[in-house]
Amino acid sequence: MFRKSLLSVVLLGSLAAFAVEKGPPSEKTAARIQQEVRHRIVMLPYLDVFEHIAYKVDGYDVTLVGKVTRPTLKSDAERVVERIEGVQVVNNQIEVLPPSPNDDGLRIKLYRAIYGFAPLQRYAMPVIKSIRIVVDRGHVTLEGLVDSEADRNMATIRASGVAGVFSVSNNLTVAAKSPAKA
Repeated sequence: MFRKSLLSVVLLGSLAAFAVEKGPPSEKTAARIQQEVRHRIVMLPYLDVFEHIAYKVDGYDVTLVGKVTRPTLKSDAERVVERIEGVQVVNNQIEVLPPSPNDDGLRIKLYRAIYGFAPLQRYAMPVIKSIRIVVDRGHVTLEGLVDSEADRNMATIRASGVAGVFSVSNNLTVAAKSPAKA
């Protein structure tokens, strides 16, 4: 009887020690969590060019931010991130945009204006579009990654030229070029 109770105490003590956070994650663990969060978000089935989800990993905690058109996408993003091994807290700050037929019409016009423009068509090729078009009550925010400052400026000009757009915020990032080899 004494052996069983001693074994129970040892097992419970081991489980309690396992559940306690062991300080900040190692670089390898942090990199794995970061990569897994990105992968799971990009693989969400209904994430499209009109939504933007970003994240910040701080130790074992993940903060989700951005704007989406579907409430289910907000909850799906939180659910898939919660399931990542090592993630302890998910702070979901994703904003769900209000339904608007006007914004829906602008999204289509903006898509055609940007991705239908010959110099920017290469960004339409991948399944995951690198230029995200977020429309909120007529105000447009461009998010994502482009190859050059010229492409960044062209996207802004094309979006600004669409009738019905009140303002354009360009948050596009220019990809870092690798140095030329001599």
